[in-house]
Amino acid sequence: MLENRLDRAFASTRSVLSTVKPGQFDLPTPCASWDVRSLINHFVGSARWAGDMIAGADGTPEQDYAAGDFLAAYDEYVAAALEGFAVDGVLDRTVSLPFGEMSGADLLDIACTDQFTHGWDLARATGHDTDLDPELAGALLTRARVTILDALRGPEGVAPFGPIVEARPRASAADRLAAFLGRAA
Repeated sequence: MLENRLDRAFASTRSVLSTVKPGQFDLPTPCASWDVRSLINHFVGSARWAGDMIAGADGTPEQDYAAGDFLAAYDEYVAAALEGFAVDGVLDRTVSLPFGEMSGADLLDIACTDQFTHGWDLARATGHDTDLDPELAGALLTRARVTILDALRGPEGVAPFGPIVEARPRASAADRLAAFLGRAA
């Protein structure tokens, strides 16, 4: 599989994030309970969280990253996460998370899918092209089809993923991934 998939997921999301203007913060996103501001806070915070978790640190408090230089904050937390995941043997190590234990490799997969998919959400919300890194999107979709079980699906706010949505004919790989994860693509 793609060895640098986390770096690519972060880069894909950053390419969309770098185009966001403060006047877009109140726009709705494909996640009905989040606007653009909430989405920015989620993926900046989740980049920080992934870096903290792989380093064995405690979770980080929530904050309003969108109120400041969110791109600089994102870059800082991305660099820390990539550094943490690059440590020899970290992918084989068991990581303790607030909701259980898993391997570093599983946490990497969660971080990749979360970052990439929420980058797609941001692109959709702000009118940016959603055809993001087709090779990575295809690899993430292949992995999601194996790991995202029906038990993880349900209404927004209740389950991590919505019911599968049928992707439109000739949808991009990123749009097909989003539809598989429950977004109308």
